[in-house]
Amino acid sequence: MSLTETVPQSRRRDLRIPLAVVLIVVALAAPYIGSRYVTHSLIIALIFMLPAHGLNLLVGYTGLLSLAQAAFFGIGAYTAGLLAVTYGTPFYVNLIAAALVSGAAALPLGIPALRLRSTSFVMCTLGFVIIGQAIAKNWVSVTRGDMGLSSIPKPYFELGPLSFTVSGTTNFYYLALAVGVLATLAVWAIVRSPAGRNMVAIRENETLAESLGVPTWHYKLIVFMISAMFAGVGGCLYAHYLTVVSPLTFQMYYSTTMLIIVLGGGAGMISGTVFGSLLFVGLTEALRVAPEVRMIAYGACLLVLVFWFRQGFAPLINRFWNAIGGVK
Repeated sequence: MSLTETVPQSRRRDLRIPLAVVLIVVALAAPYIGSRYVTHSLIIALIFMLPAHGLNLLVGYTGLLSLAQAAFFGIGAYTAGLLAVTYGTPFYVNLIAAALVSGAAALPLGIPALRLRSTSFVMCTLGFVIIGQAIAKNWVSVTRGDMGLSSIPKPYFELGPLSFTVSGTTNFYYLALAVGVLATLAVWAIVRSPAGRNMVAIRENETLAESLGVPTWHYKLIVFMISAMFAGVGGCLYAHYLTVVSPLTFQMYYSTTMLIIVLGGGAGMISGTVFGSLLFVGLTEALRVAPEVRMIAYGACLLVLVFWFRQGFAPLINRFWNAIGGVK
């Protein structure tokens, strides 16, 4: 290959940094660009992105299909709601408690469930959701049954002599955005670590990974608990945003929504979870004002996935990202 043939390739501009800057500016200016309802839709998308990140660690990186995310999402919501209503604790205390309680709840559930394989494991995780909803309905002295928890205060921060409350849709959007960015960075750090490579090894061939000395069962249990913690954080944001938590928080619809986000966006890809949350939650929530169009658009997206993008939209996003960067 001659030198003149390599010059055009070397002069191709990398447009990824300018595009990333534009996306950051759009994310920061979103409340002022769109209507209040668009901001609300973005908040809901950011909230569901958190349990979807956790589920992606299970499904996309470890190869475990779980339907239990709604159970841990509900546990996190009730934990935050009870602390805020009963003790008036600051938001960051509720957030940490929701993550820890959800992760702790995953431990006794995961020990027997992770000894099961494939379909049996999926059915067992489905049972977690049903049990969680039954407890929320019948433990009336704590959860108030079908009445649920109401009047949950907006996020309250107490930092030494300073204290403030995050009120209003715009302010809550920035709070959800900050939590979402931190969660995304945490997932990126996990999958880039040696533990993340072991997770992928378990997904590809668990028997081979175990023969190489990887404690596969312990890894799966830890990932199951971390996944539950992400769901608990999402449940905390959900409780403080809607200010109401009921047994419906455990509904199976939430688990399937989180699964669609992961599979539709692209399992095993962080960008797929972010894009899937915006598409399958944010867009459908924004179209709630037009119910006759909303479900048609949602169904059309699923059909496009089934017939043309069986690995989700993330591979398409990655190809576009490489193209604007001049990478073949």
